Amino acid sequence: MANFDVVIVGAGPGGYPAAIRAAQLGASVALIEKEAAGGTCLNWGCIPSKTLIATAEAYHRLRAIPGLHSCSPTLDYAALVEHKNGVVKKLQSGVQQLLKANGVRSISGTASFTSRNRLAVTGSETIEAGHTILATGCTSLVPSFLPAHERIVDSRAFLDRVDLPKRLIILGGGIIGCEFACMAANLGAEVTIVEMLDDILLTLDPEIRATLRDHMEKAIGITVMTGAPLDEVSANNSCVQGNVGDKTIEGDLLIVAVGRAPATGKLGLEHAGIATDESGFITVDDFGMTSAATVYAIGDVNGRTQLAHAATSQGITVAENIVRKERTRMETLIPAAVFTSPEIGVVGLTEEEAAATGIDVLTGKFAFAGLGKAIAVGETVGFVKWVADKATDRLLGAHVIGAHATDLIAEAAVAIRSELTLEEIGRTVHSHPTLSEAWMEAAHAAHGTAIHAPPSRGK
Repeated sequence: MANFDVVIVGAGPGGYPAAIRAAQLGASVALIEKEAAGGTCLNWGCIPSKTLIATAEAYHRLRAIPGLHSCSPTLDYAALVEHKNGVVKKLQSGVQQLLKANGVRSISGTASFTSRNRLAVTGSETIEAGHTILATGCTSLVPSFLPAHERIVDSRAFLDRVDLPKRLIILGGGIIGCEFACMAANLGAEVTIVEMLDDILLTLDPEIRATLRDHMEKAIGITVMTGAPLDEVSANNSCVQGNVGDKTIEGDLLIVAVGRAPATGKLGLEHAGIATDESGFITVDDFGMTSAATVYAIGDVNGRTQLAHAATSQGITVAENIVRKERTRMETLIPAAVFTSPEIGVVGLTEEEAAATGIDVLTGKFAFAGLGKAIAVGETVGFVKWVADKATDRLLGAHVIGAHATDLIAEAAVAIRSELTLEEIGRTVHSHPTLSEAWMEAAHAAHGTAIHAPPSRGK
């Protein structure tokens, strides 16, 4: 029987960094994966979807750039999918090479506990583990009221298609649903989002949501239906249709994007004494440890923050905790990037969250329309917003919607983690002309001293 210091189940963005970090620290490491290195993120999520989104954005922009009147690009969706597959294959190969270079043993199969420190792997062997890290991620939820039909798919199945349907219905107005909607609409598809809650992306700042929805509806032609469920869904060889309130909608394909469930069904958690919550997510403490002292859980499967980079951070922290025998808490300040049109970046608290804790909130906001770079490149939709403690001027949260928002949010994350103040950001010189100047201007705006914005009324 093979014996390893650390065994990781799942080779996604949490699992493979954990394996590499544990190996770097001198541990003997095995990494078990039932499908492909890189997990859902690399193979059927973040990377393939962002490859499609990048091309869709370029296609949409190219048709609208002033001075390119004779430019009329044509879409070859099958070629785009082939390019996407090439990107995935290249990155997957890179992960495999990194694992091999660090001496991690990769094992193909499905793992399940036979006891707290022993796992059986289908088609392979039984493994003894000093410590185990569970990084099995999540799977798409498909509501039981939906009929089984080839015209009704989850996000993974959609990414495997080599054609783009002319009419898309997307069930769910969360991140995945909105990203897919913007991508398809930018490529010319007719898209309808159905969200039973009162708005899309309800966890985000209300002004961010309003700006995104306005752009989605008016600029790229997405129909957004909120406040009512999709019911009486049926599908046949020609279409899929359903009712939203008193309206009947019809499409060529229905993409289901209503949430994700933890992938724990085959782990045999009961044999290791591992507890889960009411939704099936594995319960962990702030250090990533489960109710079984030698077993940890990271990433989506622990239900804390379902983002790839959160999983990576947790994986590295847990690997260090195990091998170094330290007690370092997992990071809690996690930026989020939403690849809609326009992009969104958020980190820290919203105004409402800060106020709910009793903080006297101070905000600073600056629109991209006031930036020379944004006007020059034709990307004036959106704004940045700081949320700060009025008493101390300390930064608590940041929100941005607009071009390159998913990159711009990194500066804000560093500033908040470093406990900087609005004044310190305002006094930090930002290069001109750049979109990042918006952070400096927004900090000044909070104090009523923005140079490139009119003074507030009464000042």
